[in-house]
Amino acid sequence: MLGNFPLLVVSFAIYNMVAFLLPGVGWADPIYTIQMMSGASWTITNGDALIGLSLLFLFFELIKAARAGSHSIADHLLSTAVFVAALVEFLLVREAGTSVFAVLLLISLVDAIGGWVISVRTARRDITFEPGPQ
Repeated sequence: MLGNFPLLVVSFAIYNMVAFLLPGVGWADPIYTIQMMSGASWTITNGDALIGLSLLFLFFELIKAARAGSHSIADHLLSTAVFVAALVEFLLVREAGTSVFAVLLLISLVDAIGGWVISVRTARRDITFEPGPQ
């Protein structure tokens, strides 16, 4: 059952924990600055880190979508439910009205739609037709 767990729930949980439990922490607060060979300074913020983690989760979600089996439908339904819940939060909760949350919402949409599309495409390849009686 753990294989059906939508990983992007973790991203939304982290976002909500920071937004509601750590009100002084901002998404634009720097975590680390890296000096590039070009002389530029690349500053990684809290929001950048969360979006990067969410993209990694999206990668694993799309790999899970490519597997065949009865669990894939439940996985897609859960991913769709995560997207719908996040959309409602984005529209109705003041703390969710940020660009970081909007990007997380977009990642969740790609997960939901991508999972359904990949599942349909792989199911079409599994269909075999045998010649009828002649």
